[in-house]
Amino acid sequence: MVGVMAPDTGNRDDWTRPGTYEVAPGVHRVPLPLPNDGLRAVNVYVLRDDDGLVLVDSGWAVAEARSALEAALKELDCSLADVRRFLVTHVHRDHYTQAVHLRREYGTRVSLGAGERASLTVSMTPHRNPLAEQLDHLRLLGAGELADTLAALTGVRLSTEDWELPDDWFHDGQRITHGERTLHVVETPGHTRGHVVFHDTGSALLFAGDHVLPTITPSIGFEAALSANPLGEFLGSLALVRRRPDARLLPAHGPVTPSVHARVDELVAHHGARLDETEAAVARGASSAYEVAAQLRWTRRERRLGDLDVFNAMLAVTETAAHLELLVAQGRLTRSDAGGVRRYATA
Repeated sequence: MVGVMAPDTGNRDDWTRPGTYEVAPGVHRVPLPLPNDGLRAVNVYVLRDDDGLVLVDSGWAVAEARSALEAALKELDCSLADVRRFLVTHVHRDHYTQAVHLRREYGTRVSLGAGERASLTVSMTPHRNPLAEQLDHLRLLGAGELADTLAALTGVRLSTEDWELPDDWFHDGQRITHGERTLHVVETPGHTRGHVVFHDTGSALLFAGDHVLPTITPSIGFEAALSANPLGEFLGSLALVRRRPDARLLPAHGPVTPSVHARVDELVAHHGARLDETEAAVARGASSAYEVAAQLRWTRRERRLGDLDVFNAMLAVTETAAHLELLVAQGRLTRSDAGGVRRYATA
């Protein structure tokens, strides 16, 4: 049952509890459930004005998420028909696909960052294995057995019904007006190539999508069209956000927190330490991303690579590769491809 509309007091443990929570005047957080996902929920933000509703992100196109969104809007005496536009931070399924389905029913305008065009084009390819690019990449990273396991699990080709082009594309510096509220579009590639955040400087709010998360570090570069240096892009995007005025952090996963800047500083420090750990693993003799990932620890529980489920093991290996590529760009490591595997060595 959806809880009554209330000020947002969600924390690390209960932010996924269904309901409609006011985070600022005219802004409500609505957590929507995710199917079979360790993240458990995605926050959709409802911006309310006399002209209707604008939503930041939309949720995953599953019946449970639609029902939760309908119930949450009912708490605001509104319905799905009152939603004028979806402002989508990035093209991942839990942010974009429900907007696609609802547009077919209500004609709702859907907007997405221009940098997502390449990944969206790939995702719209008929009868494509949903992890085709990741499987090839894993084999290059020395994780052939992991790729074979994933291939067996994802052998069914998905339809393209969840994927369509948006009505329009966001560009950096664009401004979106909703009533008296103005949102500044800031391109923040890294988590995906076309990720954007929306900065409401007047109310000191940052709708951060997956770019800045309060309790976990975002995955880097998990997308259909792979980026050459996703971690370098991500750190550059963090620096860009850090230079902007501070704001309350309104994340896609996790509770609302007081300061974007404070969390950015923590993320930068984390990746700095991870780069050092990655370089040290290569110095000890690990040469592929898979071998390096096996030497590192994962999640807050300090798990080993072999303790992770197959999907998170894939993310661990590809994130390790992102750190290795940045170390190459910084001149701290060298890279060579031989025998179908990418190898790294100290510079």
